[in-house]
Amino acid sequence: MSDPITASLRPVPGPGRERSALTLAGAVQRGGFRLEVDLTVEPGEVLGVIGPNGSGKTTLLRTLAGLTPLTEGRVCVGEQVLDSAEPPVFVAPEQRPIGFVFQNYRLFPHLSVRDNVAFAPRCRRTGRRQSRLIADEWLNRLGLSDLATRKPPQLSGGQAQRVALARALAALDAKTKLEIRAELRRHLTEFPGATLLVTHDPLEAMVMTDRLIVIENGRIVQRGEPAAVARRPATQYVARLVGLNLYHGVLDDSGRVVLDDAAGTLIATHPLPADAATPGRVLVAIRPTAIAVHTVRPDHFSPRNVWAGTVTGLELLTDRVRAQVSGTPSALVDLTPDAVADLGLAEGRPVWLSAKATDLDIYPDTQ
Repeated sequence: MSDPITASLRPVPGPGRERSALTLAGAVQRGGFRLEVDLTVEPGEVLGVIGPNGSGKTTLLRTLAGLTPLTEGRVCVGEQVLDSAEPPVFVAPEQRPIGFVFQNYRLFPHLSVRDNVAFAPRCRRTGRRQSRLIADEWLNRLGLSDLATRKPPQLSGGQAQRVALARALAALDAKTKLEIRAELRRHLTEFPGATLLVTHDPLEAMVMTDRLIVIENGRIVQRGEPAAVARRPATQYVARLVGLNLYHGVLDDSGRVVLDDAAGTLIATHPLPADAATPGRVLVAIRPTAIAVHTVRPDHFSPRNVWAGTVTGLELLTDRVRAQVSGTPSALVDLTPDAVADLGLAEGRPVWLSAKATDLDIYPDTQ
């Protein structure tokens, strides 16, 4: 099974259990970390869970599986209470009607990170040199190049996870990935019980789940259908995951947003869309494809929609180039390779950015 899926949990079929909802309303205190969650997974539903490392996803799964007891609240499958702080109830993990697929990296401890990843294409009889080139490509894409010569015992948990993900991706061609994803989705659709699926892959989250919850710092910060979460992210983590620029600011009565981290820069948003937020704290989401890059300040845009920046990075993403631009505000911008060449873009190049008011998605900041 594809390694982008971190773990899954579901009620084990039994008389009546496969049609029971899985619920958790409570808290877990582990040292200085506290997880507070209120969720329900209906029968036949796949609830996706995403969040950065250390947010509480593993603690959530361990609590549902009975490996970490609740500090407050209760866990139930249908009417059966599995864990309750008051009155005290605790059903042992092996007696719970729940199955738990653990996360396991299975890295070879005697091989370097590069050779662990290269092992995957080597198994397909790819030559040693080409296998290492494939490994280096995935290590670079996942930000692991600096760890290439380390051995697994020298890695943190998060680093080991990314190495395992790199190896899985190096092992699969695009067609195989699609086949695996389709087969897993079919299996989940046919399963009548509730399923909780934790993943770090945004595409998995979009196509494999019915609803999503986002956990950060031990609490749920966003929930909804995958498309809604992706279109209007509530936090920078989700925005980065789905590839959007996200800014915090204050919307005034005239339809302008004063951005928090943009040194007073104003983004014109008038006239506002019918479904836009009311004046107050808002979030502004902008697609990287909706931001234009200029080598000189454009005169045909409102100055509130134009700002200066400096190119700090260029990354090839299949058929486009993603430019990282540091400015007020900073932004990710997607361009064609031809546009990058025509503009003469390179790291350190000063540029001007512009965005049309109609391309800004403005919605309430509920955090």
